[in-house]
Amino acid sequence: MRDFVIPGRSTVAARSAAVATSHALASASAISTLVRGGNAFDAAIAACAVLCVVEGHMTGVGGDCFVLFRHTASGRIQALNGSGRTPGAASIDELIGLGGAEIPRRSPQAITVPGAVDAWWRLHREHGRLPWRELFAAAIDYAEHGYPIAQRVAWDWARERELIMSDPGLRAIVAPSGAIPVAGDMHRQPALAATIRAIAEEGRAGFYEGKVGKCLVGYLRAMGGRHSLEDFAEQSADMVEPVSTDYRGYRIYECPPNGQGIAALVAFNILRGLTLDRLPEAEWLHLVCEAIKQGYAVRDGSIGDPAHARIPTEIMLSENFAARLRRNVTPGVARNVPPIEDVEHKDTTYICIVDPEGNAISFINSLFAPFGAGLAEPETGVFLHNRGTSFRSIPGHVNSYAARKRPMHTIIPGMIGRDGRLLSVFGVMGGHYQAAGHVTLLSRIIDRGLDIQEAIDAPRVFPFGGKLQIETAVPTALRVALTKAGHVLELLDRPLGGAQCIWLSETGAILAGSDGRKDGCALGF
Repeated sequence: MRDFVIPGRSTVAARSAAVATSHALASASAISTLVRGGNAFDAAIAACAVLCVVEGHMTGVGGDCFVLFRHTASGRIQALNGSGRTPGAASIDELIGLGGAEIPRRSPQAITVPGAVDAWWRLHREHGRLPWRELFAAAIDYAEHGYPIAQRVAWDWARERELIMSDPGLRAIVAPSGAIPVAGDMHRQPALAATIRAIAEEGRAGFYEGKVGKCLVGYLRAMGGRHSLEDFAEQSADMVEPVSTDYRGYRIYECPPNGQGIAALVAFNILRGLTLDRLPEAEWLHLVCEAIKQGYAVRDGSIGDPAHARIPTEIMLSENFAARLRRNVTPGVARNVPPIEDVEHKDTTYICIVDPEGNAISFINSLFAPFGAGLAEPETGVFLHNRGTSFRSIPGHVNSYAARKRPMHTIIPGMIGRDGRLLSVFGVMGGHYQAAGHVTLLSRIIDRGLDIQEAIDAPRVFPFGGKLQIETAVPTALRVALTKAGHVLELLDRPLGGAQCIWLSETGAILAGSDGRKDGCALGF
């Protein structure tokens, strides 16, 4: 239990249902949807639509979506891959001809066909209850009539001032008066309101076809993109089987590749062969970081679109593979780990909901970097994501750029089961940090005994790019110990991601936590 003398949040406890999102208005929309008779699927879509307006630099209709869910009718945990593909006319030869090893963020090659709206449509068609158009009423109202800028949103927008002002479409939407809005200012997005209304009235066709689709395709082609109306019309989300592993009696579920969830599972498999529960915090955190490095090395060398290359997930999740990688994890010794290709020998919003019927959803929607590609189509008010920057411009690489291909994806919803029942829905935002966030969050709960809100609140570190990124809240003594182990610390001037979690207690209570690093909250009834 937390120390009530220190400012913080208590875990929310409810009897029938709980929601947790990164923005209070989205959490309110989700609860309102449940109260009106909607289920978890309806509530997630309604909350996400609101987030696309009030936290539009993190997520939007121009982004992608991944979902893990359990419908009580089947009792199975299922996955929905709502990530978009490159245009049919895309070519790595053309990309190489543009020069440079990286795909520029503000280029049409960085923008795959947005997959979010199609994913929402399929999820609702197969599992929703309320009428589709009702789910967008709050989002349309906020976009058309205004919403107050929340504190974290204002902080993020101020940091992105140069990006906002450098694109005419983005500047016209975010700062129409010429000044970046501050916390408490009212903000409107009338063009986005019209786009969301088209989605509400026409379904997925309201985004991928008609005026919206034509505007987006025309905008991308004017920049040199190969996108076509056929590419937009053919976008389809896929129902796929989750990947999972056992960790100390808990079954942890992730979406399969092209998502990076398997990187988290690889790290869990390494850690389950180590004793962590009685270690001092610095020693525990060191081992967790070293396991995470191994998981990311596998990700960077071996994860891509399974429609274009064989991804050996069974081998990646085998104990033999874990044992091989575990030999590289040494107490007190930090290592640099290159991409692991011989397997066989950037920002986001997250929503979790459990409804009174026991339906549960772990739902993540993203533009990747803040404001995605930093490009906005002015007539539709749509911010376009930059997921294509995750591709490699290396011919033959598992994640190389190619036509009709999905990039390696960072957004990963999570679920936990135990003894045949659902135990938790959870997610961690923060671009590349997400797999590391899953491992650290759950190890704090399972190995360290923290409750879910304590685990969410705890200071974060992230081994990435040869350094150990740390939040300012990491204690001095812990920094010293990690430095002695050989970690090169990089002090961040921003929080590392955000998190939400719902935990189903054996007593019947539904426990929910939400990250104070964002503007959101957990609610229940």
